[in-house]
Amino acid sequence: MSAGPAARPTASADRPGDGAGPGPGDGPGTGAAPPGLGLLLVPPSARTGWRQVPARVAAMCAVELQKLRHDRTEVYTRAVQPALWLLIFGQTFTRLKAIPTGGIPYLDYLAPGIIAQSAMFVAIFYGIMIIWERDSGVLTKLLVTPTPRAALVTGKAFAAGVKAVLQAAVVVVLAALLGVAMTWNPLRLLGVVAVVVLGSAFFSCLSMTIAGIVLTRDRLMGIGQAITMPLFFASNALYPVDLMPGWLQAVSRANPLSYQVDALRGLLIGTPSHLLLDFGVLTLATVLGIAASSALLGRLAR
Repeated sequence: MSAGPAARPTASADRPGDGAGPGPGDGPGTGAAPPGLGLLLVPPSARTGWRQVPARVAAMCAVELQKLRHDRTEVYTRAVQPALWLLIFGQTFTRLKAIPTGGIPYLDYLAPGIIAQSAMFVAIFYGIMIIWERDSGVLTKLLVTPTPRAALVTGKAFAAGVKAVLQAAVVVVLAALLGVAMTWNPLRLLGVVAVVVLGSAFFSCLSMTIAGIVLTRDRLMGIGQAITMPLFFASNALYPVDLMPGWLQAVSRANPLSYQVDALRGLLIGTPSHLLLDFGVLTLATVLGIAASSALLGRLAR
C-alpha cells in the first residue's frame, strides 16, 4: 500500500529569513538578521498622542529662539518700558518713601513686579500669532497631524515662556545695575526661571483663549490692551495687598500675577513668601489655561 501524501510544509518554513532557517538559494547575509541589528533594520514606531508633547514643546521653543536670533532688537525694545518703570517710578518713590515696604528699599520691592509685568506683556498678545497662523493656513495643517491639540497649545505656551525668560534676564541685569540687592544663588535663579515660564504660559494661554473667542486680531489687540493694566494694577507688583481696599484685595488674590510676583520677591530678594502656594496656583492656572485654549482651538481654525 502506497504511503499517503506528504504533509504540506507550512508557510513559515517556506519563507526565507523568518527565523526557521535560510530558504533555498539563500547565501551568506540573506538569512535572518543577526541578533542586535533589529533596531537598525526596523524603523522605530511613530510617536503618537501624548508621546509627542515633549517633542512639540521643544520644537516650538526652538522656533522662538531662531526668531530671536534673527531679530534681537525685539528683546531690547521690549526692555524700554521696564527700564522706565525702574528708572523713573522706582527711584522717585524710593525717595518719597510713600509706600510702606517693611524696610525694603522701594526699588528692590518694585523690581520683581516689573520682571513679572514684562513677562506678562510678552505673553498676553501671543494669541495674535495663532490668528496669523490661522490666516496663513499653518494652523489647519497643524490640526490635521496626529498631535493632540493640547500638545500644540502647550508647545506654544512654553515657547512664550522662553521669550519671557530672555526678557526677564534683561530686566534682572538692569535692576542689578541700578543697585537692587538680589540673590545670585543658582537654585533660586532656577526657581525664578520656573516662575517666569509658568506665569508666561498661563498668560499666553489666556491670550489664545481670547483669540478663540474673538477670532480677529483687531479685537484681540483691543481686549489685550484693556486687561493688561487692570491685571498689573490689581496685583501686588507696585504696592502691598494690605494697602488696597477690600474689593481690590479680593481681586488681587484671584489674580495669578500676584502669585507670580510673590514668588519672584521671595526668590530674588528674600522677602517672606508662600512658594508652595505660589507654584501651586501658577501650575493650576496654566493647566486650566491649556485646557480652555485647546477646547477653542478648533473653533479658531474654522
